[in-house]
Parts: sequence; structure tokens; C-alpha cells
Amino acid sequence: MNACDTSINRLDVGAYTIPAASPEADGTIAWNETTLVTVEVYAGDKQGFGYTYADVSTAVIIRRDLVKFVLGSDAMSPRAIWVAMTQAVRNVGRPGVAAMAISAIDTAVWDLKSKLLDLPVTSLLGAVRESIMAYGSGGFTSYSIPVLQAQLGEWASEGIRAVKMKIGTHPEDDMGRVRAAREAIGPDVQLFVDANGAYTRKQALAKAFEFQDSGVVWFEEPVTSDDLAGLRHLRDHAPATIEIAAGEYGYDQWYFRRMLAEGAVDVLQADATRCGGVTGFMAAAELADAWNISLSAHCAPALHAHLCCCATRARHVEYFYDHLRIEQSLMEGALLPVNGDLHPDPERPGFGITFKTEDAEPYRVYRDCVEA
Repeated sequence: MNACDTSINRLDVGAYTIPAASPEADGTIAWNETTLVTVEVYAGDKQGFGYTYADVSTAVIIRRDLVKFVLGSDAMSPRAIWVAMTQAVRNVGRPGVAAMAISAIDTAVWDLKSKLLDLPVTSLLGAVRESIMAYGSGGFTSYSIPVLQAQLGEWASEGIRAVKMKIGTHPEDDMGRVRAAREAIGPDVQLFVDANGAYTRKQALAKAFEFQDSGVVWFEEPVTSDDLAGLRHLRDHAPATIEIAAGEYGYDQWYFRRMLAEGAVDVLQADATRCGGVTGFMAAAELADAWNISLSAHCAPALHAHLCCCATRARHVEYFYDHLRIEQSLMEGALLPVNGDLHPDPERPGFGITFKTEDAEPYRVYRDCVEA
């Protein structure tokens, strides 16, 4: 391989809006579609693929503001590209769509580097385990009790060892829904709840003690993640059997550092499709190491399965219903759990996934290609 083989000479960006299987809601928002933003980068005869779940404006930022920092750059130096992009979005506003744009590109460049070296990402980064636990995630507040029980119960029957449900839209109904979920999954499957910040501090604390009776062991965003003191209060005063988790809306390392320094969580969540791709996720994993806190990956299981096999304190990956449905449909090589665990294929270079462009075409709302 010579130097020119690793120079990135083309970037394709697309956005695809996929309807939900049915109307969905959590404690603070409702939706009926999900937009997938994709990036493909090329060097030599190899293609790298990355993605995020975001608004179509993310694709526009990639095309307008970031592509110039990618084309002509060396695919063997993804961190250098990441630094250039993060510096370039100072006036755009790094948190939010700019961070997600950087995330998609960074993931694509790491995938490309791995393919140029003919290595899986787990070998390139250095795996600490061969597989990672997946927990089933859905149980939307828009679901009826029978639909809720059917979804969670099916995951339990397939060997998934933990499931998560949404709460908070109608707090008065939450205890009944939690009991119904426990009935569906049986006594041996762990039950997680996610309020998406819908409760007040006192509401959340009262609910934590109620949920304890149904064996809930994970309480995600009981209050908004912007209320670090509130999260710390919940962590200090909730039942010892219930862990407090948050962090999915972290777009940069300062966010995670503040959360950890405040002692706000028992488990830190990070999302590579939001926090800066592979580079940002592994930096968050190092912070979790430094604070001796467990790490859990938020959504995007086709991507996070590989990264969590390389993160020392990673505990599990969120096997989120919307994303697993999209990834299984539109990404060849997306992993399915085996006995509740995701096993990256050591024989497939990169992340082991290929975007099915033709299958995605009916959902396309944006696409552009730029060459060096």
C-alpha cells in the first residue's frame, strides 16, 4: 500500500426518513418516523460507512461545512480529521446536529481505516471481550398493555436477559405498566425503566420505591439530565438495588466529565452517533474508566456492539427497537443477539456492515456526492 491509497477521494452523504411501525412515545416526546443520516468515504478500492440518527439538517452540515476537512485527508489518521472538524464547527455550534455530523464522518473514517488494513474494528482498537450483552429496549408509552407485554415478553423468550420500557407520559399509569411488564418477562429477566426526564425530583424518588417492588434495577433519566444535582439526589436516596443512568445526550467530553464529577450516575451512557463517533465514544469510555463507573451504549446496536467490545467498563448495548428494525433492514451484517449477546464477526473488516443503498432508496430525502 502506498501513501496515495489512503487519501480520501470521495464522500457520499444521504438522509433517509423511515416511518415507525406504529406511533411511538416516551415521557417527553412522541414520534412516528426516524431519520438515518449516512456517510460513505472512499480511499483506494475501499469504502468506509458511518451513520447517525438525526435530522436531515445534519446531512446539510456535512456537505456544507465538513466535507472539505475530509477530502484529501489520510484515512489512516481519523483523529486528525476529527480534530479539524471539531475546530471548524465553533461558530456553527458544536453540540447537537454538528456533533452528530462529525459522529457519522468519524465512524466512516474509522471503518475505512480498518478496511484498508483488512482488520475488524475490534482488532484495530483492541478488544477486551469477544461479545457484549444486549438489552431489549422499547416498551413505548404509546403501547397498550398487550402490545407492551408482547414486545418485552418476546425478547425474554429469545434469551435477552434485560429489557427496558418507557414511562412518564402518564405517571399515574406507570406502576400498572411496570407490573404488567414484569408479568410478561418473568422473574429472572432484569427490568429497566426510562423516564426521559419526565419526572420532578420528588416524583422520581417516590416512583423508585414503588418500582422496587416489581424488581426494577435501572432507572434512566428519572429527571432531566440537565439537572445533575437532581440525578445525584436520586442516586443517593433511591433504593440501593436501583441504578441511576444517564448520558445519552452527551455531545462532547465536557458533558460527560461534568456528569461524572458531580457523581450523578451509577452508569454512564454514551452514544457514538452523537458524541463524536468512534473517537468521541472511546474518549467517553476512558472517562468512565477514570471515575470507575460502568458504561452503557445508547442505541445504534450495529455500531456499538463493536465499540463496547473494546471499552473496558462497557456493560451492555441498548438493542433499541427503532434502530434494530432499521439496521436489520438496511445494513447487511447487522448483528442479532445470540443467547442475549452480540458477537462481532472477527472475519469481517471494519464494522462488518454494508449499507443497502437500493433498499433505502424509497426513504431517501437527501443525497449528495463530492469528489476530491
